[in-house]
Amino acid sequence: MASEGRFNQQRYEREPARRVFAAELREATYHFKDGEDEKSPAYVLLPTGERCNRIFIIGSMTQKEKRGDQNVFYNFRVADPTGIFFVSASSYQQEAMQQVSRIEPPAFVAVVGKPNVYEAPDGRIFVSVRAESVTVVEKEMRDSWILDAAESTLKRIERFDQSADTALTQEHYPGVNLDLYRRMAYEALRQIQI
Repeated sequence: MASEGRFNQQRYEREPARRVFAAELREATYHFKDGEDEKSPAYVLLPTGERCNRIFIIGSMTQKEKRGDQNVFYNFRVADPTGIFFVSASSYQQEAMQQVSRIEPPAFVAVVGKPNVYEAPDGRIFVSVRAESVTVVEKEMRDSWILDAAESTLKRIERFDQSADTALTQEHYPGVNLDLYRRMAYEALRQIQI
């Protein structure tokens, strides 16, 4: 029995939150579940070849909108040096929703959340982030995140050909231009003073 409990605990262990820039996440159009049961994790496949179930972002909350009366939720935008993340927090993420309710933009925020890909009726594909936690941070923390996100991006590019998801990435992002993401990472680094 004890080993069964350990197995279940390991099986449903939380995925690490990947550091990814807004410009790359915006291009992530392929999502999938890894398994058949309802607890199977859902992933977004990044164009640089890594699957992510959760992401960690830091940027400037530029606007916030409260919606709904009985089922309240917040939509807000977080800007990093490469673009904008569209983030939401609802009663399904009670802690995140309460955290967002107390933050007034503009403010630097750290967000851990799950990326979601959805298709609009007109066929356009959108990527958003469902927040699990939202915390106000200082500019130094934002700069440190930019450094981490750039390093993570460059490592994904470096490992692209060895990635377990390379074939899947090439199938869903044919002709992906990794130099575009390399330049994006270096451009983001130029915006901070190290």
